[in-house]
Amino acid sequence: MTKVVLLDGYNDEPAGLGVPPYIDIYPRYIAGAIWSVEKTATIHYFTIDEARRLKEKFFSTVEKSDLLVVFGGITVPGKYLGGTPITLEEILRIPRQVTRPKKILLGPLVRFGFGKSGGERAVPREEFLDAYDLVAPGDPWLVIYDYMREKSLEKVDKYAISRDYTLVNQFAVRGARIVLQHPNLGYNLTAEIETYRSCPRWVTGGCSFCIEPRFGRVVFREPRDIALEVRALYELGVKGFRLGRQADFLAYKGRGVNEVEFPEPDPEKIEELMRHVRLAAPDAEMLHIDNVNPATIYLHKEKAKEALRKIVKYHTPGDVAAFGLESADPDVAKANNLGNDAEGVIEAVRLVNEVGKNRGWNGSPELLPGINFVLGLPGETAKTFRLNKEFLLRILEENLLVRRVNIREVLPLPGTPMWSIGTRIAEKNKKYIKAFKKWVREHFDQEMIRRVYPSKTIIRNCYVERVGNPSVARPLGSYPITVFLEGSSLKQWEKVDCLVIGAKARSLVGVPLPINPRELSLGTMKKIFGNKLAVSIKAGKLEEAEKDPFYKYVLRKREQF
Repeated sequence: MTKVVLLDGYNDEPAGLGVPPYIDIYPRYIAGAIWSVEKTATIHYFTIDEARRLKEKFFSTVEKSDLLVVFGGITVPGKYLGGTPITLEEILRIPRQVTRPKKILLGPLVRFGFGKSGGERAVPREEFLDAYDLVAPGDPWLVIYDYMREKSLEKVDKYAISRDYTLVNQFAVRGARIVLQHPNLGYNLTAEIETYRSCPRWVTGGCSFCIEPRFGRVVFREPRDIALEVRALYELGVKGFRLGRQADFLAYKGRGVNEVEFPEPDPEKIEELMRHVRLAAPDAEMLHIDNVNPATIYLHKEKAKEALRKIVKYHTPGDVAAFGLESADPDVAKANNLGNDAEGVIEAVRLVNEVGKNRGWNGSPELLPGINFVLGLPGETAKTFRLNKEFLLRILEENLLVRRVNIREVLPLPGTPMWSIGTRIAEKNKKYIKAFKKWVREHFDQEMIRRVYPSKTIIRNCYVERVGNPSVARPLGSYPITVFLEGSSLKQWEKVDCLVIGAKARSLVGVPLPINPRELSLGTMKKIFGNKLAVSIKAGKLEEAEKDPFYKYVLRKREQF
């Protein structure tokens, strides 16, 4: 019986997120490949955070195993609350601390290089060759499938690529039970679900910095196969599902895929997919999408609007359609083949607001856009940052809503046009980048978050991820809002409803419901009830307070909400 240790170093890609509370396809597909060959194989799954925390247990388990598989890779670096991705030092050190098992390194960090942070070149895979028995840039699940069948590293096709979903669909269902070993199961674990491979814009080469078009022709999964995977995960206790592993959700089975750059959405196909997933997980706490190309919306307005309405029909509120504007400067857009223009993206923001800005049952708007900027691209000048700022000011002036703005410096990856250019543009424009980020966080974000989550909003079903003063809670979501909570009696992973009483640049300040006046400061009570009523409540004079309907509402038990 083969014993395998899977070490999940986490991944963050343009289409795919595997930093907790998210679990991406890699551990599930790899486990499925192993169990497809050997049903009785023993697989021990560790996240990199668990390996750090359970150091002795981790290395003891690895030393008793036949195979150590390390995978992960950050190609679009971000900031993470739920975990810390594997470091370059750990990638090189961990395999050298064990002797018995064969050691294989897989995933985006091999295929595209290890991304440390935006504004820095990726570390190419050649740096890892001496630490592992096999460093394979192919699809991890196919590499492991080969190894399990051949039991020989020499016979493995390390460049193997899936041409269709025949094996993947099998692996996805058989490997689903690896989630039973994830530390977030039973709480906020969210499964990233793949709907198709590559980017429809591969026909023109795609964006200069992006890895997705490098996969070539778009290949779709069928709704029934996706639903079988979702059902397997749902029955194992997964509560959240993000249909995020694709470049443009509205292009799913769209008309003209692999022929034109911006396919026309097919609302019936999107409804078929959403319906299958919803029926597979009828009581899922969260069902969201992720990436949407704004050009698909503004070039096909009516079909896009219909498709967005289908999403809202089946999803859960708080959903985000992440828009890759990247730059509002037409010169940068042309130089990097971005495929979008600022005026068109504003139009797409308007349309998504029209469909999704109403607040849902959980306290969040149904569906809002998210805006992505990438800085340090060819063609970028001081004018670029002025145009980016003007774009965001227009959103504020038109009273439009966006859930969040992501700003990252370009990460040059091997195999993309940006690799030969490197980071020299980002270094040249460092002062502009710093000033733009500061303005967005201190001005735009501060104003926008208050519009999306006004004071006295109640956000339901938030999981307490950190206990302290303050504690930190988030609901499930593609981009869950962070709420800093006052209150001393909260427990790790407790699920609470949160009353919003204030906001920071990218997060909220709140109190858990029902309110316990003894736990809250007078200042907090004043924010909730006003000065006079807050003083009365803190003094124990409740006669007047009990006449106030809001006071009575927020003190009720959550089952009565």
